[in-house]
Amino acid sequence: MLSNMTTGFIRRLRDNDETAWFELWETFGPVIRAQLTKWGRGRVGVETVRDLSQETLAALSNSIERYDPGRGARFSTWLLAIAKHVLGDEIDRRMALKRGGGKSNASFDETWMLAGSEMGVDDAYEAAVFRAKVEAAIRAVEAECDFTDFTIYRMRVFDGTPGKDVADSIGVSEPTVSRRLAKVRELLRVRLREVVTTYSFTKEEMEEAQRNGLELNPNTVGGSGGSAGTPDRSADASFDEAIAEIYHRQMQLRAEDQDLASGGR
Repeated sequence: MLSNMTTGFIRRLRDNDETAWFELWETFGPVIRAQLTKWGRGRVGVETVRDLSQETLAALSNSIERYDPGRGARFSTWLLAIAKHVLGDEIDRRMALKRGGGKSNASFDETWMLAGSEMGVDDAYEAAVFRAKVEAAIRAVEAECDFTDFTIYRMRVFDGTPGKDVADSIGVSEPTVSRRLAKVRELLRVRLREVVTTYSFTKEEMEEAQRNGLELNPNTVGGSGGSAGTPDRSADASFDEAIAEIYHRQMQLRAEDQDLASGGR
């Protein structure tokens, strides 16, 4: 059964909530465009890829009524199946026009909903979809937390700046850097749980963060009798390291997407 957060988001899409559509486009647009470019290289141009990615996201909400979570398909599989369907329709339409005839759109094959369906899903694609979810959580945190706090996290984690240098640059003490770093990290864990829940249809997807080194509910050390204890520093360090790697790879995808949009190669 879909989670309340997932069904709530889909409901917003059905209600033509512009904010929900923007979130969907902003989060998964680059991943879809990269996949369409890979599939359609030499057959479709940059502008067509962007149009097809929009069609893919539109079809996404239209097909939710037929989605059966009990059949085991992941959110990423859903995206891939629709993108492949949309691209196939475009290529078939072009071939029909060359032959001087028309072609109606093909019906959407729902065998993609089976967990074992041969959709051509590979590890690179799955990883790209997960990174898009992580980036969405990072954007949410940046928008809502204190500017200085996020700057500290960015410098310390994304840029790899030593704590002492961050403290000197911001004009605070190193303990203050550590406290603010922890504050942003905890908020990021909260937003990651929300994003993963929103875009997850299977138990496997819900566990994806931990498999990628992002422990969202770390144990504490020394807690007893209901006391919180102290944070697990090793878990925090692993979390920051994984977040930094994902962030940099996602920024590379964004740069490549922007390069394509501007006609670059």
